[in-house]
Amino acid sequence: MDDWEKWDMHDEIRLTPRERLTLLRIEAGLRQDRRFARRMGEERQGVSLPVSVLLLATASVFAAVMGIRTSDPALLWCFALLWPLTLAQAFRLLCRATRPRPRRRTRARVTPWT
Repeated sequence: MDDWEKWDMHDEIRLTPRERLTLLRIEAGLRQDRRFARRMGEERQGVSLPVSVLLLATASVFAAVMGIRTSDPALLWCFALLWPLTLAQAFRLLCRATRPRPRRRTRARVTPWT
């Protein structure tokens, strides 16, 4: 369902096409603001952070094992550079996993007359 269909569903609100377009532009701008989305609790859950942690951990382990086996200083330096980045990204992933999430309402809202 696109944004125009959402607007057509609400019969009680009548907006001109120009007002609809303006409102859609404002909403698109707000969706692009990551800090606003985070404050509103609607942060998109991407897979980029877990994938980056996995790739960095794999590269770090590879560089460490190959550096120890070959005694190549370049591989050991690669490990020395990759490992702190891996730990930082893993810490961010851990913080994201332990962050309290806002509860979503599963029940319908109770109207004042019931």
